[in-house]
Amino acid sequence: MLLNTLADTTRRMLLALVMIALSLGLAMPVLAEGPAEPWPQTQSDLKADPAVQFGTLENGMRYAIMRNTTPPKQAAIRFRIGSGSLDENEDQRGLAHFLEHMAFKGSTNVGEDEMVRILQRKGLAFGPDTNAHTSYGETVYSLDLPQVDADTISTGLKLMRETASELTLNAAAFDRERGVILAEERLRDTPQYRATVKAMNSLMEGQRVTERMPIGKTDVIRNAPVDLLRNYYKNNYRPERTTLIVVGDIDPATLEKEIRERFSDWKTDTPAPAAPDLGSLKPKGETFDVIAVPGTTTSVQIAWTIPFEDTPDTAAKRRKQVVEGLGLQVLQRRLSNMAAKADAPFIGANAGSQDLLKSVHFTAVSAESEPDKWQAALSAIDQEQRRIQEFGVSEAELQREIVAYRSMLQADAAGAATRSTTGLASMLAGSVDSDQVFTSPADDLALFDTIVGEVTAAEINTVLRQTFSGNGPQVLLQAAQAPEGGADAVRQAYTASRAVAVSELAGADDVVWPYTSFGEPGAVVERRTVDDLGLTMVRFANGVRLTVKPTKLRANEVLVRQLIGGGRMEMPHDRALPIWASPGIILSGTKALDFQDIQKVLASKIASIDFSVGDNTVMFDGRTRTEDLATQLQLMTAYTSDAAYRPEVFKRIQQAYLSGLDQYGATAGGVLGRDFAGLVHSKDPRWTFPDREQLSAATPDGVEALFRPLISKGPIEIIIVGDVTVDDAIRLTADTFGALPERAKVDAKADQQAVRFPDPTEKPVIATHSGREDTAAIAVGAPIGDLLSDIPRAFIANISTQIFENRLIDQFRIAEGATYGLQGSADLSRDLPGYGFGYFYLETTPAKVSGFYQLFEKVAADLGANPVSDDELARAREPAIETLRNQQQANDYWVRHLRNAQTDPRQLEFIRYSMEGYGKVTADEVRAFAKEYFAPQKFWKFEVLPAGIR
Repeated sequence: MLLNTLADTTRRMLLALVMIALSLGLAMPVLAEGPAEPWPQTQSDLKADPAVQFGTLENGMRYAIMRNTTPPKQAAIRFRIGSGSLDENEDQRGLAHFLEHMAFKGSTNVGEDEMVRILQRKGLAFGPDTNAHTSYGETVYSLDLPQVDADTISTGLKLMRETASELTLNAAAFDRERGVILAEERLRDTPQYRATVKAMNSLMEGQRVTERMPIGKTDVIRNAPVDLLRNYYKNNYRPERTTLIVVGDIDPATLEKEIRERFSDWKTDTPAPAAPDLGSLKPKGETFDVIAVPGTTTSVQIAWTIPFEDTPDTAAKRRKQVVEGLGLQVLQRRLSNMAAKADAPFIGANAGSQDLLKSVHFTAVSAESEPDKWQAALSAIDQEQRRIQEFGVSEAELQREIVAYRSMLQADAAGAATRSTTGLASMLAGSVDSDQVFTSPADDLALFDTIVGEVTAAEINTVLRQTFSGNGPQVLLQAAQAPEGGADAVRQAYTASRAVAVSELAGADDVVWPYTSFGEPGAVVERRTVDDLGLTMVRFANGVRLTVKPTKLRANEVLVRQLIGGGRMEMPHDRALPIWASPGIILSGTKALDFQDIQKVLASKIASIDFSVGDNTVMFDGRTRTEDLATQLQLMTAYTSDAAYRPEVFKRIQQAYLSGLDQYGATAGGVLGRDFAGLVHSKDPRWTFPDREQLSAATPDGVEALFRPLISKGPIEIIIVGDVTVDDAIRLTADTFGALPERAKVDAKADQQAVRFPDPTEKPVIATHSGREDTAAIAVGAPIGDLLSDIPRAFIANISTQIFENRLIDQFRIAEGATYGLQGSADLSRDLPGYGFGYFYLETTPAKVSGFYQLFEKVAADLGANPVSDDELARAREPAIETLRNQQQANDYWVRHLRNAQTDPRQLEFIRYSMEGYGKVTADEVRAFAKEYFAPQKFWKFEVLPAGIR
């Protein structure tokens, strides 16, 4: 919907310098001053999407309603208050976010902690950060409603109305929640976060945002009296700063009437507080800085900042953004090409610009490097930036970016009628935050075509010269430790680079797509249908199997999954394996074309490819549009039959892992995430994350020897789902995969049963982290069994695990305030016979670890001894049912669940049973399951403690 997404690459820069979203709860803070803000389209020559009904109540609250039926019978609510941490007084720092949490803690018409239960009964699943976020200038509350019956819609609107002005903000509940907020602060406090804060302070010096991180100050969180929170709520929750967005399968007229009835009586009896002084960007010339934070990666950045331009969103403004974005995208492409070379001076690099937090317009070129090669990386990005500034872009480079971006806009316009409800609601909320007109995809495409019909390379080059101006260049080195000489060393490296003259870039050769024929199209030797699921199954003479499911779930979208038999179970299990190098399969390209040339030659197409390693297969995945399905299949077939294993690509991935390895050990959660998969597979090296020695010892030849046999010889299964006819899918697959030589069958490994969950532990397995001494992580799990050998058990396992999780949250998170994120799941394998487990994990303080085990064993024992109530069962079951129903309305679900459907009938049995499966789970089955599988003595335990207190 926004043309300036050409600058999106910048969002990968500065380690998420933009909105640090802190969520969980349902409440709302707001800004200040004045009458209702007008909708942006009233001050613009741009036309808002006519599918959206915009309005404003007499009290100033704005609303936007959009009828959308993808998926049918669902809706999404976004309740946005234009206030966040920027609106806090000094003694309130952190209370905007705290208030978001307190929305769960009772209101005039909803009891304490009852809001979550009400929504669970309606089928909404809640977890950390799934339902709200607080940022600098906004707090947004999200409800994705699984049903659009009048009662569910009314419930959602009622809860938003309660949050608006009816929160009770009980002092005792406020005190209990302090621990949760502090736990969230610990969770967020990673080396990357600390580096981000320092980078922001350096770049935005003089601006209020540097002093108002949304998480706030820990001393305020610990000690602020509840009256400060109430004061913030009273002053900042105001209708004139509120926007209510509802998208879904609803009647706009009926909904508008209810919105007016519910929200028109919302009044405030206090004057709006004065708008906060956001500060002024401190003027700077050439500056040099070092951010040294143990545990971070090494990166360099050259940035320019100018004051934020707070002007209406107009066609002229978007034109300026597009022109600047196209030029910077050419620079981004050049850097990507450079990173792919054997002698690349950096691991990866980015270039882009964007408005940051309505405080600055920010342009930057950055690169990640090995710790001892930052000087070379800095020289490379400096010289490439100066090259494009001095000599500009070529007409060929410009046209490539125009073609690529137009293809994306064309795909968006073609699929506009079946955009997802949740995506539209979030996009509408985003347009409010950025004060932009919510334009239609068709109008976006038309405006883009108008712009690029006029733009020239000369204009792009003029704008680029202006882009690299303002405060700066501000040169920044981020590293685990400062170099000798500190900022002066950065200055010297930059000065030395600037002394090197740059020359015009040589023109690149044109490339053509060589993969249009793979031989004689394959013959179909078997074809059958599965009518109740809308499937057609085909087998070609060479053994390739194809399953097709045509859908109209998303207009012009087709998903393709290619499964090649093998996977981890076909790999050696007596040594460390470079499975981690699998991204190199795609980045290496093919023998005929490297990855950059593939992107260049397919710029006018929508075709994507990804590679991953599963337990019994390796997989290529693609997402395309209907008219590009032939190209998508050609691309995947080329990678299958003509893959290249370029050593330089492997080395780049290897260095990226080595450079980032310390980050995993810097937090409790990082260690848990790094070690968990290997531990729950009893340290089998096929699932174990490599250490530094193993990473360093790996070779490009070893990577090729591991992957080439699997990809080039294993049996192939293709799944095509989406807006396609069966005949076209068969014909295009026959032309590509069907034309390949016959594929060998993979013999089942006799040792598959050897993959097992670890034995129960009386004392936990212990690992340590190098971060804060007040953080620890815990994981506990118990074996259950695989998914398909007992399908009803899988549904009982999911419900039982959810009830267990709900009880732990009620007692350890809500009552004790001892953790922020506590999650559980039943992970039952489709591929490994007999393998699957239920587990729970959380982060807390070392002092709370023993108390958690005591609570855990108490809950486990009670769950196995006593039946759950009907209400508790419903609050676990209804969200599961609605989540499944929602998933089945997306092509992704069918691509994921149709694997092996031709060779293992249980896969289809699982799909058929799914909708009734959760409904059949009874309280007695939950009790019996917990007694058998969740007995306290059956759990394996894992702890991550600070290194200093082990």
